[in-house]
Amino acid sequence: MARPMQETVHPAPEPVRHTPKAPTHVRTLAAGERIDAHRHDDHQIVLPGSGVVAVTTEAGTWFAPGTRAIWVPAGTVHAHRAHGHLNAHFVGLPPDENPLGLDAPTVLSVSPLLRELIVEYTRAPADTGPQRRRLRAVLLDQLRTSPQQPMQLPTPADPRLAAVCALVHDHPEDPRTLAALGAATGVGERTLSRLFRAELGMTFPQWRTQSRLYHALRMLADGTPVTTVAHRCGWSSTSAFIDVFRRSFGHTPGTHSRRP
Repeated sequence: MARPMQETVHPAPEPVRHTPKAPTHVRTLAAGERIDAHRHDDHQIVLPGSGVVAVTTEAGTWFAPGTRAIWVPAGTVHAHRAHGHLNAHFVGLPPDENPLGLDAPTVLSVSPLLRELIVEYTRAPADTGPQRRRLRAVLLDQLRTSPQQPMQLPTPADPRLAAVCALVHDHPEDPRTLAALGAATGVGERTLSRLFRAELGMTFPQWRTQSRLYHALRMLADGTPVTTVAHRCGWSSTSAFIDVFRRSFGHTPGTHSRRP
């Protein structure tokens, strides 16, 4: 099974901090700030109220803007990193409460209602009153119907494919075709095309688009202008970038930059 693309910054080596209970709270992180590797006995949901959050495990990195949340299963050693000013809303759930039956980190699509439910639920974590219990029940109902989103980059095990993926991810502006990248790494285009499908379950253009969108989200979170993002991430024009971004996230990159 393909693994998500590794971030440059990986979780710290052992020993890993163990916090049995996953907290429900709001935490603000400056751009580039990290929460080092740790694990909980509970499941955890993280929703970026602003900025972009990246969750890194041994398997790789999952990333989410404000219209997405990341599910982190109980026992998973993970680290968090902020891109842009991050206002992160964390919801902890006991290990026997898994509304979607997920056993691996997963990015979820967050409806406007679910987003507001998470934001409200994390405001007063010490509250145990009946109104909060009702809020939690509705939150879980909404969570059960949240679609999963492919917001991670599969990392190949095959060293030939890994070399090409590294070139693409490290240089999103690089316009070279798969044939040209193969020539640079000494692998034939047909072999690479087969490896992308067999090992990663997607074509080379699909993988490159995912990589470019990841870089685009990070740049937008840092306040980079849309035109500059389009250029640095390799799109042929700003309009082409806007079209791909809208189809992926449901809104334009300009609107994304102004979202709370």
